Amino acid sequence: MLSSMSSVPGNVFLDCAAQNPDAGANSTFMLQCISDTYQNAEESSAANVHSFLLVVCGALIFFMQAGFAMLCAGSVRLKNVQNTMLKNLLDACGAALAFFLLGYGIAFGGNDDEGAADQKTFIGTSDYASVGTSSALWFYQYTFSATSVTIVAGTLAERCQMAAYLCYSAVVAGFIYPVVAHALWSHSGFLSHSNNNPFLNSGVIDFAGGAVVHLTGGLVALIATCILGPRRGRFYDAQGEPLESPKEFPGHSVALQLLGTMVLWFGWYGFSPGSALLLGPNSNFGIVAANAAVSTALSGAAGGVTALFSNMWIEERRSGEPHFSIGMAMNGALSGLVASTSGCAVLEPGLAIVTGLIAGWLYMWSSSFLLRIRIDDAVNAIPVHMFNGAWGLLATGLFASPEKMEVTFGYSNHPGLFYSFRNGGVDAALFANQLVGLLFVTGWCLFTMLPFFIWLNYMGWLRADSLEELVGLDLSYHGGSGAGNMGAVKKEYVDAYNRHKSALRKRKTPNLSSSDDLEGSDAATMAAGTKS
Repeated sequence: MLSSMSSVPGNVFLDCAAQNPDAGANSTFMLQCISDTYQNAEESSAANVHSFLLVVCGALIFFMQAGFAMLCAGSVRLKNVQNTMLKNLLDACGAALAFFLLGYGIAFGGNDDEGAADQKTFIGTSDYASVGTSSALWFYQYTFSATSVTIVAGTLAERCQMAAYLCYSAVVAGFIYPVVAHALWSHSGFLSHSNNNPFLNSGVIDFAGGAVVHLTGGLVALIATCILGPRRGRFYDAQGEPLESPKEFPGHSVALQLLGTMVLWFGWYGFSPGSALLLGPNSNFGIVAANAAVSTALSGAAGGVTALFSNMWIEERRSGEPHFSIGMAMNGALSGLVASTSGCAVLEPGLAIVTGLIAGWLYMWSSSFLLRIRIDDAVNAIPVHMFNGAWGLLATGLFASPEKMEVTFGYSNHPGLFYSFRNGGVDAALFANQLVGLLFVTGWCLFTMLPFFIWLNYMGWLRADSLEELVGLDLSYHGGSGAGNMGAVKKEYVDAYNRHKSALRKRKTPNLSSSDDLEGSDAATMAAGTKS
């Protein structure tokens, strides 16, 4: 009450009396006026606190960009660290501009209009180049779009051109992600559970973006790396012959990888519990946020422990010696966190653990499967985000608790399939919605991003030059400032790259004297060779 008093006029009685001087001793009018004044002040205060909490939770989600950057930087070789970090920074920049100009309007334009929940539209109808009716909501949703975009960064590390990266970042943040967000989250989305006429009388439950953010980002990463191809030497030798087993390209810093993982886990508490704020200031968002936080913690923990000890058991059976793999533990925990994202608010603690446990196993299988079919994912983003984003969406259709649904949404007429079986019936409406949502996101990403990346590849904008890849993208894209990370690069590769670069510069500037050209080339070669 003290917080609301700050926005109440100084003397409520006198103000009410001044509003209607003829009321005189009409106590009913005065009481109603005083009551309305305090109620309005309380609502205003609640709205302000709600907006502030959206900004705080959005800041936690934005801090996940630092986690992604640390994880990616630690997972690549030293010669590509600077390039990887810059791409993560550009994710945040490009996503902000694209989401402001187009993304927010496509995703949520007209969401607050009267009758929005009575219709179904493919994209939003207003608020382009605008933050809409709430700056806090725009900022919170922007951080989600930036997260979806940056998932792709690690997968394409060490071999993707900067131009291609900028192109796809803008397209994903400004168009691909917003269409999915509109379909599943907007009141007028055709799969949204908040529509007045939801699909199959239920709609998709994707509470914090398991499908909208993680599945979308993971699918884009898969499509991109299939077109881009693996890093040189990963699956094939110099003559193009398949290797008996994939060559390991270990990251240069396990410490950065672990730091990135823990930062991401910390940011997840803005991601999943923070999504309770989208229910509105008059909802049970505090209780819902607490439920989501518990599910997030338990599922992440279960995923990490499952992957760690399952991998140790397998290694012991294969080699006779058990090994604790920190990489398995980190990615298993992230997989559990991703799997909990769709249904974190509607999962009972025990079933959150089951969800994370399966997520850990699914990560192990999918990571091994990608290697068998020679798909190169530098940071294992596809197993973590795509496979477990899909599993989390389906897990919600299986395990959504009617009690938690009632607290979260105010209805529980179509709970998870597990609960309908337990109650002696078969209600597959929610599970069917989750499956349709999975098919829609998959189809949308394939339909749009497959031709887009094929076009980028056709234009020669997608893959870095072979020499650039050999010497590292730090040197080739960042010049002398990146040459300090050349410890693992052979001197002959650097010499060949400098000669190639010198020849290109000479063709572009034919008036440059050959002596000046050679002098500059020799200087560059000596500098790079010394640091190599």
